[in-house]
Amino acid sequence: MDKTYFLSQPTSLTFVIVISLLFVFLGLYNSKKYQGLKNYLTANRNIGLFSLTTSLTASALGAWILFGPASAATWGGIGAIIGYSLGTAFPMIFLIYLGKKIRKEFPKGSSLIEFMRKKFGKSLFKLILLMTIFYMFIFLCAEVTAVAVLINYISGTELWITALIVLLSTLTYTLYGGLRVSIFTDNIQMVVIGVLLLVSLAYINSFTGSEFSFEFINKNNPHLLSSSYIPSYTAGLTFFIAVASTNLFHQGNWQRVYAAKNFETLRKSLIISFFIIIPVVFYMGFTGMVAFSIDPNTRPDLGFFTLLLKEQTELLALFVILLGLALTISTVDTLVNAISSLIIVDGKATFNLNNKTNYLNLSKYLILFLSFISFIIASKGFDILYLFLLADLFCCAFVLTVFYSFYNKTINEKTAYISILIGLIGGFLMFPSPDFSQSLLVGILFPKELFAPFVSQSLLFLSFLIATFLPLIVFKAKRS
Repeated sequence: MDKTYFLSQPTSLTFVIVISLLFVFLGLYNSKKYQGLKNYLTANRNIGLFSLTTSLTASALGAWILFGPASAATWGGIGAIIGYSLGTAFPMIFLIYLGKKIRKEFPKGSSLIEFMRKKFGKSLFKLILLMTIFYMFIFLCAEVTAVAVLINYISGTELWITALIVLLSTLTYTLYGGLRVSIFTDNIQMVVIGVLLLVSLAYINSFTGSEFSFEFINKNNPHLLSSSYIPSYTAGLTFFIAVASTNLFHQGNWQRVYAAKNFETLRKSLIISFFIIIPVVFYMGFTGMVAFSIDPNTRPDLGFFTLLLKEQTELLALFVILLGLALTISTVDTLVNAISSLIIVDGKATFNLNNKTNYLNLSKYLILFLSFISFIIASKGFDILYLFLLADLFCCAFVLTVFYSFYNKTINEKTAYISILIGLIGGFLMFPSPDFSQSLLVGILFPKELFAPFVSQSLLFLSFLIATFLPLIVFKAKRS
Protein backbone atom coordinates (compact mmCIF):
# COMPACT_ATOMS: atom_id res chain seq x y z
CA MET A 1 0.00 0.00 0.00
CA ASP A 2 1.42 3.37 -1.03
CA LYS A 3 2.10 5.88 1.69
CA THR A 4 -0.08 8.99 1.77
CA TYR A 5 2.03 12.14 1.85
CA PHE A 6 1.13 15.60 3.12
CA LEU A 7 2.01 17.26 -0.19
CA SER A 8 2.43 16.22 -3.83
CA GLN A 9 6.00 15.84 -5.04
CA PRO A 10 5.75 18.46 -7.85
CA THR A 11 4.32 21.05 -5.44
CA SER A 12 6.98 20.31 -2.82
CA LEU A 13 9.80 20.38 -5.35
CA THR A 14 8.61 23.62 -6.92
CA PHE A 15 8.42 25.27 -3.50
CA VAL A 16 11.91 24.08 -2.52
CA ILE A 17 13.38 25.40 -5.78
CA VAL A 18 11.60 28.78 -5.50
CA ILE A 19 12.70 29.38 -1.89
CA SER A 20 16.28 28.26 -2.62
CA LEU A 21 16.53 30.50 -5.70
CA LEU A 22 15.12 33.40 -3.70
CA PHE A 23 17.99 33.12 -1.22
CA VAL A 24 20.46 32.82 -4.12
CA PHE A 25 19.12 36.00 -5.71
CA LEU A 26 19.15 37.95 -2.44
CA GLY A 27 22.63 36.69 -1.61
CA LEU A 28 24.19 37.48 -4.97
CA TYR A 29 22.51 40.89 -5.16
CA ASN A 30 23.84 41.83 -1.72
CA SER A 31 27.32 40.47 -2.46
CA LYS A 32 27.90 42.84 -5.37
CA LYS A 33 28.27 45.71 -2.91
CA TYR A 34 30.76 43.89 -0.64
CA GLN A 35 33.65 42.25 -2.42
CA GLY A 36 37.20 41.54 -1.26
CA LEU A 37 38.89 39.13 1.14
CA LYS A 38 38.11 41.22 4.24
CA ASN A 39 34.39 40.94 3.55
CA TYR A 40 34.76 37.24 2.72
CA LEU A 41 36.49 36.42 6.02
CA THR A 42 35.31 38.94 8.64
CA ALA A 43 32.65 41.13 6.93
CA ASN A 44 35.09 44.04 7.24
CA ARG A 45 34.70 43.91 11.05
CA ASN A 46 31.74 46.30 11.15
CA ILE A 47 28.61 44.19 11.78
CA GLY A 48 25.99 45.84 14.02
CA LEU A 49 23.80 44.53 16.83
CA PHE A 50 20.75 43.28 14.91
CA SER A 51 22.70 41.57 12.11
CA LEU A 52 25.16 39.95 14.50
CA THR A 53 22.41 38.71 16.83
CA THR A 54 20.26 37.18 14.11
CA SER A 55 23.31 35.63 12.44
CA LEU A 56 24.65 34.08 15.65
CA THR A 57 21.21 32.68 16.47
CA ALA A 58 20.39 31.41 12.99
CA SER A 59 23.80 29.75 12.70
CA ALA A 60 23.31 27.97 16.04
CA LEU A 61 19.82 26.72 15.14
CA GLY A 62 19.91 24.28 12.25
CA ALA A 63 17.41 21.73 10.94
CA TRP A 64 18.63 19.45 13.74
CA ILE A 65 16.34 21.30 16.19
CA LEU A 66 13.34 19.83 14.35
CA PHE A 67 14.47 16.27 15.15
CA GLY A 68 17.11 16.10 17.92
CA PRO A 69 15.51 17.70 21.01
CA ALA A 70 12.14 15.97 20.43
CA SER A 71 13.85 12.60 20.11
CA ALA A 72 16.06 13.11 23.17
CA ALA A 73 13.08 14.20 25.27
CA THR A 74 11.26 10.89 24.80
CA TRP A 75 13.93 8.96 26.71
CA GLY A 76 15.88 11.65 28.58
CA GLY A 77 12.90 13.66 29.79
CA ILE A 78 13.07 17.20 31.08
CA GLY A 79 16.79 16.86 31.90
CA ALA A 80 17.67 16.09 28.28
CA ILE A 81 15.78 19.18 27.09
CA ILE A 82 17.44 21.44 29.65
CA GLY A 83 20.88 20.02 28.81
CA TYR A 84 20.27 20.39 25.07
CA SER A 85 19.03 23.98 25.50
CA LEU A 86 21.86 25.11 27.77
CA GLY A 87 24.48 23.22 25.76
CA THR A 88 23.44 25.02 22.57
CA ALA A 89 23.23 28.43 24.24
CA PHE A 90 26.14 28.27 26.71
CA PRO A 91 28.92 28.94 24.16
CA MET A 92 27.36 32.38 23.61
CA ILE A 93 28.17 33.32 27.23
CA PHE A 94 31.58 31.68 27.07
CA LEU A 95 32.39 33.62 23.89
CA ILE A 96 31.86 36.91 25.71
CA TYR A 97 34.97 36.26 27.79
CA LEU A 98 36.98 34.38 25.19
CA GLY A 99 35.95 36.85 22.49
CA LYS A 100 37.14 39.82 24.50
CA LYS A 101 40.49 38.18 25.11
CA ILE A 102 41.10 36.98 21.57
CA ARG A 103 40.01 40.29 19.99
CA LYS A 104 42.38 42.14 22.31
CA GLU A 105 45.39 39.85 21.88
CA PHE A 106 44.88 39.12 18.19
CA PRO A 107 42.87 42.03 16.73
CA LYS A 108 43.60 41.26 13.09
CA GLY A 109 42.73 37.58 13.31
CA SER A 110 39.74 35.74 11.88
CA SER A 111 39.88 32.27 13.43
CA LEU A 112 40.52 30.39 16.65
CA ILE A 113 43.09 28.28 14.82
CA GLU A 114 45.27 31.34 14.13
CA PHE A 115 45.38 32.00 17.86
CA MET A 116 46.32 28.37 18.53
CA ARG A 117 49.05 28.56 15.90
CA LYS A 118 50.63 31.46 17.79
CA LYS A 119 50.21 29.70 21.12
CA PHE A 120 51.41 26.21 20.14
CA GLY A 121 53.70 24.73 17.52
CA LYS A 122 52.70 23.88 13.98
CA SER A 123 52.17 20.23 14.77
CA LEU A 124 49.44 20.65 17.39
CA PHE A 125 47.69 23.47 15.54
CA LYS A 126 47.30 21.16 12.52
CA LEU A 127 45.65 18.56 14.75
CA ILE A 128 43.21 21.17 16.09
CA LEU A 129 42.54 22.38 12.54
CA LEU A 130 41.83 18.84 11.31
CA MET A 131 39.47 18.16 14.22
CA THR A 132 37.61 21.44 13.66
CA ILE A 133 37.10 20.80 9.93
CA PHE A 134 36.05 17.19 10.65
CA TYR A 135 33.40 18.37 13.13
CA MET A 136 32.01 21.02 10.78
CA PHE A 137 31.95 18.56 7.87
CA ILE A 138 29.89 16.12 9.95
CA PHE A 139 27.60 19.02 10.88
CA LEU A 140 27.23 19.85 7.17
CA CYS A 141 26.31 16.24 6.34
CA ALA A 142 23.79 16.17 9.19
CA GLU A 143 22.05 19.35 8.07
CA VAL A 144 21.72 18.34 4.42
CA THR A 145 20.55 14.86 5.42
CA ALA A 146 18.00 16.31 7.86
CA VAL A 147 16.33 18.59 5.31
CA ALA A 148 16.35 15.84 2.64
CA VAL A 149 14.66 13.44 5.09
CA LEU A 150 12.15 16.16 6.03
CA ILE A 151 11.08 16.84 2.42
CA ASN A 152 10.94 13.09 1.79
CA TYR A 153 8.68 12.65 4.84
CA ILE A 154 6.31 15.37 3.63
CA SER A 155 6.15 14.62 -0.10
CA GLY A 156 8.15 11.49 -0.89
CA THR A 157 10.74 13.50 -2.86
CA GLU A 158 13.93 11.49 -3.33
CA LEU A 159 16.68 12.47 -0.92
CA TRP A 160 19.28 13.28 -3.58
CA ILE A 161 17.04 15.88 -5.25
CA THR A 162 16.60 17.99 -2.11
CA ALA A 163 20.26 17.57 -1.15
CA LEU A 164 21.40 18.74 -4.60
CA ILE A 165 19.11 21.80 -4.65
CA VAL A 166 20.08 22.94 -1.15
CA LEU A 167 23.82 22.45 -1.67
CA LEU A 168 23.95 24.07 -5.12
CA SER A 169 21.92 27.10 -4.10
CA THR A 170 23.85 27.67 -0.87
CA LEU A 171 27.26 27.18 -2.48
CA THR A 172 26.37 29.59 -5.30
CA TYR A 173 25.98 32.65 -3.11
CA THR A 174 28.23 31.68 -0.18
CA LEU A 175 31.37 30.97 -2.20
CA TYR A 176 30.81 34.28 -4.00
CA GLY A 177 30.00 36.56 -1.07
CA GLY A 178 31.60 34.87 1.94
CA LEU A 179 30.81 35.86 5.52
CA ARG A 180 29.16 39.14 4.57
CA VAL A 181 26.48 37.41 2.49
CA SER A 182 26.11 34.61 5.05
CA ILE A 183 25.28 37.19 7.73
CA PHE A 184 22.91 39.06 5.38
CA THR A 185 20.90 35.94 4.50
CA ASP A 186 20.97 34.86 8.17
CA ASN A 187 19.12 38.09 9.02
CA ILE A 188 16.28 37.20 6.67
CA GLN A 189 16.27 33.53 7.58
CA MET A 190 16.17 34.20 11.33
CA VAL A 191 13.19 36.53 10.98
CA VAL A 192 11.42 33.81 8.98
CA ILE A 193 12.39 31.14 11.53
CA GLY A 194 11.24 33.29 14.46
CA VAL A 195 7.86 34.08 12.92
CA LEU A 196 7.22 30.46 11.89
CA LEU A 197 8.17 29.07 15.31
CA LEU A 198 5.82 31.52 17.06
CA VAL A 199 3.01 30.63 14.64
CA SER A 200 3.64 26.90 15.19
CA LEU A 201 3.55 27.40 18.97
CA ALA A 202 0.23 29.25 18.79
CA TYR A 203 -1.24 26.66 16.42
CA ILE A 204 -0.11 23.57 18.38
CA ASN A 205 -1.20 25.12 21.67
CA SER A 206 -4.68 25.93 20.35
CA PHE A 207 -5.08 22.61 18.54
CA THR A 208 -3.92 20.28 21.34
CA GLY A 209 -5.42 22.33 24.17
CA SER A 210 -4.83 20.84 27.63
CA GLU A 211 -2.57 18.13 26.14
CA PHE A 212 0.14 20.73 25.48
CA SER A 213 1.06 21.04 29.15
CA PHE A 214 3.31 19.67 31.88
CA GLU A 215 0.19 18.34 33.65
CA PHE A 216 -0.67 16.12 30.68
CA ILE A 217 2.90 14.79 30.43
CA ASN A 218 2.99 14.15 34.17
CA LYS A 219 -0.29 12.23 33.96
CA ASN A 220 0.85 9.94 31.12
CA ASN A 221 4.65 9.77 31.51
CA PRO A 222 5.53 11.03 34.99
CA HIS A 223 9.06 9.63 34.77
CA LEU A 224 9.93 12.23 32.08
CA LEU A 225 9.43 15.00 34.66
CA SER A 226 10.54 13.07 37.74
CA SER A 227 13.46 14.38 39.81
CA SER A 228 14.40 10.77 40.63
CA TYR A 229 14.65 9.65 36.99
CA ILE A 230 18.42 9.08 36.60
CA PRO A 231 18.51 9.07 32.75
CA SER A 232 17.18 12.64 32.90
CA TYR A 233 20.37 13.79 34.68
CA THR A 234 22.80 11.74 32.59
CA ALA A 235 21.08 12.77 29.33
CA GLY A 236 21.09 16.43 30.36
CA LEU A 237 24.78 16.40 31.24
CA THR A 238 25.65 14.39 28.13
CA PHE A 239 24.00 16.88 25.80
CA PHE A 240 25.36 19.87 27.69
CA ILE A 241 28.96 18.65 27.59
CA ALA A 242 28.82 17.44 23.97
CA VAL A 243 26.92 20.33 22.38
CA ALA A 244 28.72 23.05 24.32
CA SER A 245 32.16 21.58 23.54
CA THR A 246 31.52 21.23 19.81
CA ASN A 247 30.03 24.71 19.42
CA LEU A 248 33.11 26.27 20.98
CA PHE A 249 35.13 24.93 18.03
CA HIS A 250 32.65 26.20 15.44
CA GLN A 251 34.62 28.55 13.18
CA GLY A 252 31.37 30.26 12.20
CA ASN A 253 31.07 31.56 15.77
CA TRP A 254 34.67 32.79 15.80
CA GLN A 255 34.25 34.60 12.49
CA ARG A 256 31.33 36.48 14.01
CA VAL A 257 33.38 37.30 17.12
CA TYR A 258 35.80 39.13 14.82
CA ALA A 259 33.04 40.56 12.58
CA ALA A 260 31.44 42.62 15.37
CA LYS A 261 32.17 46.33 14.96
CA ASN A 262 33.16 46.56 18.63
CA PHE A 263 33.19 44.43 21.77
CA GLU A 264 30.05 46.00 23.25
CA THR A 265 28.10 44.99 20.14
CA LEU A 266 29.50 41.48 20.42
CA ARG A 267 28.64 41.22 24.12
CA LYS A 268 25.04 42.34 23.65
CA SER A 269 24.54 40.10 20.61
CA LEU A 270 25.82 37.03 22.44
CA ILE A 271 23.61 37.68 25.48
CA ILE A 272 20.48 38.20 23.33
CA SER A 273 21.28 35.07 21.29
CA PHE A 274 21.67 33.10 24.53
CA PHE A 275 18.16 34.05 25.66
CA ILE A 276 16.63 33.31 22.24
CA ILE A 277 18.25 29.89 21.79
CA ILE A 278 17.19 28.42 25.15
CA PRO A 279 13.39 28.71 24.73
CA VAL A 280 13.55 27.66 21.05
CA VAL A 281 15.39 24.38 21.77
CA PHE A 282 13.31 23.80 24.91
CA TYR A 283 10.09 24.25 22.92
CA MET A 284 11.17 21.72 20.30
CA GLY A 285 12.03 19.21 23.02
CA PHE A 286 8.74 19.85 24.80
CA THR A 287 6.80 18.95 21.62
CA GLY A 288 8.56 15.58 21.70
CA MET A 289 7.39 14.87 25.26
CA VAL A 290 3.81 15.93 24.42
CA ALA A 291 3.68 13.83 21.22
CA PHE A 292 5.10 10.82 23.09
CA SER A 293 2.53 11.28 25.87
CA ILE A 294 -0.33 11.42 23.34
CA ASP A 295 0.90 8.36 21.43
CA PRO A 296 3.85 6.26 22.73
CA ASN A 297 4.16 4.70 19.27
CA THR A 298 5.08 8.06 17.72
CA ARG A 299 8.49 7.99 16.07
CA PRO A 300 10.63 9.96 18.60
CA ASP A 301 12.33 12.35 16.17
CA LEU A 302 9.02 13.26 14.48
CA GLY A 303 7.27 14.57 17.60
CA PHE A 304 7.10 18.19 16.37
CA PHE A 305 5.67 17.17 12.98
CA THR A 306 3.19 14.76 14.55
CA LEU A 307 1.62 17.64 16.45
CA LEU A 308 1.85 20.28 13.72
CA LEU A 309 0.73 18.17 10.74
CA LYS A 310 -2.14 16.36 12.43
CA GLU A 311 -4.66 18.09 10.17
CA GLN A 312 -2.58 17.16 7.08
CA THR A 313 -3.26 20.43 5.24
CA GLU A 314 -1.08 21.54 2.33
CA LEU A 315 -0.58 24.97 3.88
CA LEU A 316 0.93 23.45 7.03
CA ALA A 317 3.16 21.19 4.92
CA LEU A 318 4.47 24.21 3.00
CA PHE A 319 4.94 25.95 6.35
CA VAL A 320 7.16 23.10 7.57
CA ILE A 321 9.19 23.04 4.35
CA LEU A 322 9.87 26.78 4.60
CA LEU A 323 10.92 26.40 8.24
CA GLY A 324 13.19 23.47 7.40
CA LEU A 325 14.81 25.27 4.46
CA ALA A 326 15.41 28.48 6.43
CA LEU A 327 17.00 26.52 9.29
CA THR A 328 19.14 24.41 6.97
CA ILE A 329 20.37 27.07 4.55
CA SER A 330 21.27 29.48 7.38
CA THR A 331 23.43 26.76 8.94
CA VAL A 332 24.90 25.36 5.73
CA ASP A 333 26.10 28.77 4.44
CA THR A 334 27.75 29.36 7.83
CA LEU A 335 29.53 25.99 7.70
CA VAL A 336 30.61 26.42 4.08
CA ASN A 337 32.12 29.84 4.71
CA ALA A 338 33.64 28.72 8.03
CA ILE A 339 35.51 25.79 6.45
CA SER A 340 36.55 27.95 3.50
CA SER A 341 37.92 30.66 5.79
CA LEU A 342 40.03 28.15 7.74
CA ILE A 343 41.66 26.92 4.54
CA ILE A 344 42.35 30.49 3.38
CA VAL A 345 43.75 31.71 6.71
CA ASP A 346 45.63 28.59 7.80
CA GLY A 347 46.27 26.95 4.44
CA LYS A 348 49.75 28.39 3.96
CA ALA A 349 50.98 27.21 7.36
CA THR A 350 49.28 23.82 6.89
CA PHE A 351 50.05 22.79 3.32
CA ASN A 352 53.35 24.62 2.64
CA LEU A 353 52.48 25.13 -1.02
CA ASN A 354 54.35 27.53 -3.29
CA ASN A 355 53.97 31.28 -2.83
CA LYS A 356 51.84 31.67 -5.96
CA THR A 357 49.03 29.46 -4.58
CA ASN A 358 45.65 31.20 -4.45
CA TYR A 359 44.24 29.90 -1.18
CA LEU A 360 40.82 31.44 -1.83
CA ASN A 361 40.45 29.32 -4.97
CA LEU A 362 41.94 26.29 -3.20
CA SER A 363 39.39 26.65 -0.41
CA LYS A 364 36.54 26.70 -2.93
CA TYR A 365 37.79 23.51 -4.62
CA LEU A 366 38.05 21.74 -1.27
CA ILE A 367 34.58 22.97 -0.25
CA LEU A 368 33.14 21.61 -3.51
CA PHE A 369 34.79 18.25 -2.79
CA LEU A 370 33.45 18.12 0.79
CA SER A 371 30.01 19.19 -0.44
CA PHE A 372 30.05 16.36 -2.98
CA ILE A 373 30.79 13.86 -0.19
CA SER A 374 28.02 15.33 1.96
CA PHE A 375 25.67 15.08 -1.05
CA ILE A 376 26.41 11.36 -1.38
CA ILE A 377 25.87 10.80 2.36
CA ALA A 378 22.59 12.76 2.36
CA SER A 379 21.42 10.92 -0.78
CA LYS A 380 21.82 7.58 0.96
CA GLY A 381 19.92 8.77 4.03
CA PHE A 382 22.58 7.41 6.36
CA ASP A 383 21.99 7.83 10.07
CA ILE A 384 25.06 9.87 10.90
CA LEU A 385 24.22 10.33 14.58
CA TYR A 386 26.99 7.92 15.57
CA LEU A 387 29.56 9.81 13.49
CA PHE A 388 28.29 13.06 15.03
CA LEU A 389 28.80 11.59 18.51
CA LEU A 390 32.33 10.59 17.54
CA ALA A 391 33.04 14.18 16.44
CA ASP A 392 31.60 15.33 19.78
CA LEU A 393 34.05 13.05 21.60
CA PHE A 394 37.01 14.63 19.79
CA CYS A 395 35.82 18.10 20.73
CA CYS A 396 35.35 17.06 24.36
CA ALA A 397 38.96 15.79 24.54
CA PHE A 398 40.28 19.07 23.09
CA VAL A 399 38.07 21.62 24.81
CA LEU A 400 39.69 22.09 28.26
CA THR A 401 43.25 21.99 26.94
CA VAL A 402 42.60 24.52 24.15
CA PHE A 403 40.59 27.03 26.15
CA TYR A 404 42.45 26.66 29.45
CA SER A 405 45.60 27.59 27.51
CA PHE A 406 44.03 31.03 26.90
CA TYR A 407 44.63 31.84 30.55
CA ASN A 408 47.48 29.54 31.57
CA LYS A 409 50.79 30.52 30.00
CA THR A 410 52.57 27.43 31.35
CA ILE A 411 50.75 25.02 29.02
CA ASN A 412 53.21 24.24 26.24
CA GLU A 413 52.77 22.06 23.18
CA LYS A 414 54.00 18.89 24.88
CA THR A 415 51.65 19.30 27.85
CA ALA A 416 48.76 20.03 25.51
CA TYR A 417 49.49 16.95 23.38
CA ILE A 418 49.62 14.66 26.41
CA SER A 419 46.44 16.05 27.95
CA ILE A 420 44.48 15.73 24.68
CA LEU A 421 45.82 12.20 24.11
CA ILE A 422 44.84 11.10 27.62
CA GLY A 423 41.36 12.57 27.15
CA LEU A 424 40.93 10.78 23.81
CA ILE A 425 42.15 7.41 25.12
CA GLY A 426 39.92 7.60 28.20
CA GLY A 427 36.93 8.65 26.12
CA PHE A 428 37.47 5.96 23.48
CA LEU A 429 37.70 3.23 26.12
CA MET A 430 34.18 4.12 27.28
CA PHE A 431 32.70 5.21 23.92
CA PRO A 432 29.79 2.89 23.07
CA SER A 433 29.62 0.60 20.07
CA PRO A 434 27.08 1.51 17.33
CA ASP A 435 24.35 -0.47 19.11
CA PHE A 436 25.28 1.24 22.44
CA SER A 437 25.43 -2.14 24.20
CA GLN A 438 29.14 -2.17 25.07
CA SER A 439 32.42 -0.29 24.77
CA LEU A 440 36.06 -1.21 24.34
CA LEU A 441 36.55 -1.32 28.12
CA VAL A 442 33.07 -2.46 29.15
CA GLY A 443 32.16 -5.65 27.33
CA ILE A 444 35.19 -6.19 25.07
CA LEU A 445 38.36 -5.96 27.19
CA PHE A 446 36.45 -6.79 30.39
CA PRO A 447 33.05 -8.49 30.92
CA LYS A 448 30.13 -6.13 31.56
CA GLU A 449 29.37 -8.04 34.76
CA LEU A 450 32.46 -6.53 36.41
CA PHE A 451 30.92 -3.07 36.21
CA ALA A 452 27.98 -1.52 38.04
CA PRO A 453 24.73 -1.38 35.98
CA PHE A 454 24.98 2.42 35.91
CA VAL A 455 28.28 2.19 34.02
CA SER A 456 27.02 -0.15 31.28
CA GLN A 457 23.84 1.92 30.93
CA SER A 458 25.63 5.30 30.73
CA LEU A 459 28.52 4.63 28.35
CA LEU A 460 28.00 7.71 26.16
CA PHE A 461 27.69 10.00 29.17
CA LEU A 462 30.79 8.56 30.84
CA SER A 463 32.84 8.68 27.63
CA PHE A 464 32.12 12.41 27.20
CA LEU A 465 32.69 13.09 30.89
CA ILE A 466 36.04 11.28 30.94
CA ALA A 467 37.25 12.76 27.64
CA THR A 468 36.44 16.27 28.88
CA PHE A 469 37.85 16.18 32.41
CA LEU A 470 40.66 13.59 32.32
CA PRO A 471 43.10 16.19 30.88
CA LEU A 472 42.86 17.99 34.25
CA ILE A 473 45.11 15.24 35.65
CA VAL A 474 47.92 16.39 33.36
CA PHE A 475 47.47 20.03 34.37
CA LYS A 476 47.47 19.09 38.05
CA ALA A 477 50.57 16.88 37.66
CA LYS A 478 52.40 19.69 35.87
CA ARG A 479 51.63 22.17 38.66
CA SER A 480 52.86 19.75 41.33
